[in-house]
Amino acid sequence: MYPVSDRFLARLAESHRVATSVQLFLTDGRVVDLEHTGGSITVDRSQAIRRTCSVTLADPSVIPRTAADQLATYGAKLRVSRGVDYGDGSSELVPLGVFRLDSVDGDVSVGPVTLQGKGLEAVVQDDKLTTPYTATGTVVGAVTALIQRSIPTADVISRITDTPIGTTAYDVQADPWAAAQEIAAAAGAEVYADADGSFVIATLPDLLTTTPVWAVEATEGGVYISGNRAMSSDNVFNGVLASGENTTDNVPPVSYLATDSDPGSPTHWGGPFGRRPMFYSSSTLTTVDACAAAANLKLAAAKAPNATGNFSSLPNPALEPGDVIRVTHPDGTRELHQVASFSISLDEGADFAITTISAKEDA
Repeated sequence: MYPVSDRFLARLAESHRVATSVQLFLTDGRVVDLEHTGGSITVDRSQAIRRTCSVTLADPSVIPRTAADQLATYGAKLRVSRGVDYGDGSSELVPLGVFRLDSVDGDVSVGPVTLQGKGLEAVVQDDKLTTPYTATGTVVGAVTALIQRSIPTADVISRITDTPIGTTAYDVQADPWAAAQEIAAAAGAEVYADADGSFVIATLPDLLTTTPVWAVEATEGGVYISGNRAMSSDNVFNGVLASGENTTDNVPPVSYLATDSDPGSPTHWGGPFGRRPMFYSSSTLTTVDACAAAANLKLAAAKAPNATGNFSSLPNPALEPGDVIRVTHPDGTRELHQVASFSISLDEGADFAITTISAKEDA
């Protein structure tokens, strides 16, 4: 969760005035505060571009007529924030993302005007390779090089133990953002742009060992509005076979099968659940140890119960995908859930819909 004060979290469950901010970063270095009437931000860890935004303005005069106009969609960026106005002259804002401004559209006479933007992953994704590209070295170094190839000033934060990769070649027209994701996956990690616009290389937090950052409770003074729960065995695997072959480095094929070997586990390999392997292959894996590391990291996620929850609560702009939250249902049942996606509005009074993964009962 984005760092906020205890006062901020407490006020979310109380009646309060919402504070919002939309800033336009122009290509000449100027920053303009935009008067806005609404909007929403969607955050989804299952998407290559994790954050997208839609912002509504009232003034139709801002619609660009030429490529040089202020809101022209040729390199400008938006920074969107939401928080709490404490009513005493102070406020606390939380960033919801930094976005490339992609479109501006509206009625030229009466408005409103809608701005659409995508997270900074889109800048890397659209910068397709025009010459063959070779990635080598380590996961962090290779991912950083791909990102800074498109955004030289990008801040890249690593929260993993760096590991070597095999030399991997990418052809002309290849998607460099997909390449960065492939390389990060070799370390069992994901890479994404966070709410501040920095790029992060990290593994998904372990639901079983991570301290919950927020309580969604159906109690007096709680933020719970409604919820449902589902569980399925689809896309649950109890084995991962990771393999690699790298002809560029003259490395013969290597592989490793990681399985759920815990006899007490409901997904025990060869138990009542059977054997359900998944497969992962990458030229970045050049040793059995590298295959084993990748297979074990992927197995931890693959064998997690395919449990999902869809909850509506009072909005919390500080939440991030991967956060663990404690949910207390109206019947008193408590569960731990991991945030997968949510959409948050810039409007007062709008519901906050959260989709979660990997739920488990909480004592």
